[in-house]
Amino acid sequence: MTTTANWSYPTPIRFGAGRIKELPEACAAAGIKRPLLVTDRGLGPLPVTQQTLDILEAAGLGRAMFCEVDPNPTDVNLDAGVAAFKAGDHDGVIAFGGGSGLDLAKLIAFQAGQTRPVWDFEDIGDWWTRANADAICPNIAVPTTAGTGSEVGRAGVLTNSETHVKKIIFHPKMLPSQVICDPELTVGMPQMITVGTGLDAFIHSLEAYCSPFYHPMSQGIAIEGMRLVLENLPKVVANPNDIEARGHMMSAAAMGAVAFQKGLGGMHALSHPVGAVYNTHHGMTNAVVMPAVLRFNRAAIEERIEKLSAYLGIEGGFDGFYAAVTGLCKELGVPEKLSALGVDTEKVDQLAQMAVEDPSAGGNPVELTVEAAKALYLETI
Repeated sequence: MTTTANWSYPTPIRFGAGRIKELPEACAAAGIKRPLLVTDRGLGPLPVTQQTLDILEAAGLGRAMFCEVDPNPTDVNLDAGVAAFKAGDHDGVIAFGGGSGLDLAKLIAFQAGQTRPVWDFEDIGDWWTRANADAICPNIAVPTTAGTGSEVGRAGVLTNSETHVKKIIFHPKMLPSQVICDPELTVGMPQMITVGTGLDAFIHSLEAYCSPFYHPMSQGIAIEGMRLVLENLPKVVANPNDIEARGHMMSAAAMGAVAFQKGLGGMHALSHPVGAVYNTHHGMTNAVVMPAVLRFNRAAIEERIEKLSAYLGIEGGFDGFYAAVTGLCKELGVPEKLSALGVDTEKVDQLAQMAVEDPSAGGNPVELTVEAAKALYLETI
């Protein structure tokens, strides 16, 4: 791969193969001298993580790591991470991994200096102004998947361990100070993680594109983000060592997260409760519910999808687009039902209520009522 670039939208991004070697430079740029690398349990012992710690150690930055991160991070994980951060007298965080590791790492850097409980900073109105901005530590994001786009986000998703409800914690200073997007770090992903995270990136852009809110910059980014996924995700699945395609998928992931400043929708509103209650993979859950939500929203988005299809080179308007994305999901091994992920109908009423209360529901182009959410769950389980 020969493509390298330096971007400053929405934050400085070092993009290109092998650029993980610049991690010490990124720490210096962010003003971090005693970093804590935060990742998930699965990634912690792997060579890709240990090699990154070697880079830090060789630069005199230590090799401190915290990896007690669940697939759907909780407040228990956050408390443990904050304790490790303080015990090590760290002055910044390196967020390393997929969405779970990145989100929790950003939250550790945010919460370590706060005196109020983290739930006081939920993404509601101006609640973020309650935080002591001067006490927020810098973080550097190093994604190892191409899906969530958390590396360019100003929020983190956290599950309440008692209520099993996911909350979005927001503050502008949670945005990483530096980002390293090195596609070589994604090569070792299991195929189903590649598929789930890749489709998550696609759905971020799709829901942003369909959102009724006004944000033309996000709208344009969403369109190109979807094209990159449709063209490159099959290539990556067919050849996991295709670094060029891996790079395009990393770009698509970041683009999806920038795009959903415009809003998300029913797919995320349905998947967030399922992930919190059943601990399913977020991107794969989104992919399973996508067809049903597309059908539910059809009347409101059909004309918009026709324009999108023309750009993507898909014939047949809405029907052609629907056939293309559902065909891709089938080709990539996405289950047709949530039951394949361990979800049952026992808690449908609870899930439906949680779905309409999820912040993503407000961006759906058709009102998502409790009755509609329940029907969609029953259709997809």
